[in-house]
Amino acid sequence: MTSTAVRPYVGTRVSRVEDPRLLTGAGTYVDDVTRPGMMHVCFVRSPIARGRIVDIDLTDALALDGVTAIFTGHDLSPLVHEVRYSLDGIFAATHQWPPLALDEVRFVGDPVALVVARDRYVAEDAAELVVVEYDPLTPVVDYTTAPTSEHLVHAQHPGNNAGELAGRPAADLAPIFDGAAHVVSQTIYQQAYMPMPMETRGLIAEWSASSGEMQIWTSTQSPHETRLACARLLGIDEHRVRVVVRDTGGGFGQKVAPQREDMAVMLAATKLTASVKWIEDRQEHLMSAGMARQEHGEARMAFDEDGRILAAELMHVQNVGAYPITSPMTAASVVGMLFPGPYNVAAATFGLKLYYSNTVGRVAYRGPWQFESMAREVLLDTAARQLGIDPVELRRRNILSGSDMPVTSPNGMPYSDATPAETFEQALSILDYAAFRSEQEAARAEGRYIGVGTCTYLEPTAGAAPFHVTEGATIRIEPTGKVNVYVAGGSAGNSLETTVVQLTADALGVDIDDVHTIQGDTAVTPFGGGTGGSRSGSMTAGAINETAVVLRERILAIAAHRLGAPVDDIEFIRSRATVRGIPEVELSLAEIADIAYFKVDGLPAGVPAGLEASGRYRSPLPMIWANATHLCTCEVDTGTGAVKLLRYIVSDDCGPMINPSVVEGQIWGGTVQGIGGALYEESAYDESGNPVTTTFMDYLLPTATEVPVIELGHVETPSKGPGGHKGVGEGGAIGSSPAVVNAVADALAPLGVKVSRLPLSPSRIIDLIEAAGGGDK
Repeated sequence: MTSTAVRPYVGTRVSRVEDPRLLTGAGTYVDDVTRPGMMHVCFVRSPIARGRIVDIDLTDALALDGVTAIFTGHDLSPLVHEVRYSLDGIFAATHQWPPLALDEVRFVGDPVALVVARDRYVAEDAAELVVVEYDPLTPVVDYTTAPTSEHLVHAQHPGNNAGELAGRPAADLAPIFDGAAHVVSQTIYQQAYMPMPMETRGLIAEWSASSGEMQIWTSTQSPHETRLACARLLGIDEHRVRVVVRDTGGGFGQKVAPQREDMAVMLAATKLTASVKWIEDRQEHLMSAGMARQEHGEARMAFDEDGRILAAELMHVQNVGAYPITSPMTAASVVGMLFPGPYNVAAATFGLKLYYSNTVGRVAYRGPWQFESMAREVLLDTAARQLGIDPVELRRRNILSGSDMPVTSPNGMPYSDATPAETFEQALSILDYAAFRSEQEAARAEGRYIGVGTCTYLEPTAGAAPFHVTEGATIRIEPTGKVNVYVAGGSAGNSLETTVVQLTADALGVDIDDVHTIQGDTAVTPFGGGTGGSRSGSMTAGAINETAVVLRERILAIAAHRLGAPVDDIEFIRSRATVRGIPEVELSLAEIADIAYFKVDGLPAGVPAGLEASGRYRSPLPMIWANATHLCTCEVDTGTGAVKLLRYIVSDDCGPMINPSVVEGQIWGGTVQGIGGALYEESAYDESGNPVTTTFMDYLLPTATEVPVIELGHVETPSKGPGGHKGVGEGGAIGSSPAVVNAVADALAPLGVKVSRLPLSPSRIIDLIEAAGGGDK
């Protein structure tokens, strides 16, 4: 029994155990790994958006000194056994995308050939000597015209249709909309932008022909998913594939699953006698690593005379590019289901259509269903202006509170243990909303345009998708009393090492300095879903608890037997066992471990030798709900179109925090990404399908100069999951973009500006002002 006088580690600001090596440059990323005789890869990529491959001449490239081999699509595709991801097939069929282009290229950057050479320099020189003859074809660049285009990205998909889904028939809601006092609709277009991790993609593949085994070092969020994908690709058993992940410099969804280049390297390695390394450069990354977010939706709501929501509808259309990674329906389907959000809506429906285009394929990105919040929250602000109600007041009339839980949304989402109204009010209180409105009135009188915007959302975390529903842990207490914890990992800046150490120390009752964690090596760690879906905290807490309870029982039994006291009288705190009321008599964990391993004759009856156990947690819940409110104020210069953020506030409810510092870091990071999506970032193409943002001179990222101090508030409502913890990794990127958009729209409301397209760059803001006739105001 643990004494309540000892403060637990969970809930405290424990210093990150990752920091000493990362801050001193001692981390190990893929590019830091060197293998004997290792060779290097460079890809030959298509310079056109769409065309037939007429001929590939490798003569000059193969003659270059230092070139080992060159592979084309026709070399590697026959080696493919199966291309399948664990999340595929939930809403749509799996697609067998070729690792390298076969007879046709489908976007600028499409990999056509793989060059292997003694170093990257030679590989790049050789890639320039590969001569590819193309027969250009008309590309489908604009996804909005894809369904009516005579040209097809994939011949087997008429109308460039990548999938569609519908909720309740729209006709069912027609009487509500027809009879409503107010109906407000708005179509908003969100641009394509990218996860943009600090570390680009990278992979080393080493094939052992004699044993038929593959070892991979890679930058991934999910080591076990990479192992599964490789085993399926090569047609070998999982135990013949070992994936090792050390440090990963960010992923944000982009690195959840291997992409086509990763698969090409794996296949090529089986034809080579040494390991082969591919490290993506930043231009490749901007061109070929995948985009997200590009979509639009017509959002519509019906209101009664008092501004209460009667019905909601979202018709959502999304670009999936040429080669989406994993089933594009997996996350897109959630957008419509979540559209009613944290509001009391009686009836709702949605429609979803996905289209292929000759642009880079869609990948997951932090909060991949974020558009539901963008469409809903922007519409609510528009509705408030049309109804003549303050946007905050309109939300107050409709928002759900903790006392309303549990409740099922009209689209079937089972909300529980969430506090939308409470976080909403907390954020407004931190700002002093009434004072800001007074300040705004005075500023407008001076010719200054300042505004405020909010976004409140509910986020499903630790979802019960087949690959994510369980998580395992193995804990081994060594003979010295030190503790090693093995979990699947996938840590990519989310402090999963620190989280595991804190959880384990409390679950066992040991000193945190005695705990070490091993992650990211599929040869020794239990199977796990990796980092994604805001699942790591809750699922890992469950796995560690399932495992630790077994070991703690053994520890207490051994201590009770040795100290001659009933088990119920044993206190085990900070790695030391004592008898209640007799603190001077103690037994250390090292002494207990010594008994368990080396003095087994002294073990009590029924207690096995050793102190090692494995456990697997299965989430009993469909999902765990986190929620938050983002609130932003800004000033817009109507002469230049520049947006300056003044204050930024986030009030979140992620349940009891495992480590407040980690939670805050996750919120800050996600929020900055959302700010980038609202104002700066865009993966853009010209009319011919050429990418025009392939350097950081063109693809703009927010920096510390553009981002204000992000103020945080917390509302704590435990979930019914382990420890009451909820996910927090993705929420910041969900709520921030809509809040910024609403703040800009609010600032420019006196000019009649209505936001419909992103990003809100200076030039676009000037165009909006001029289109509204406010250019001279």
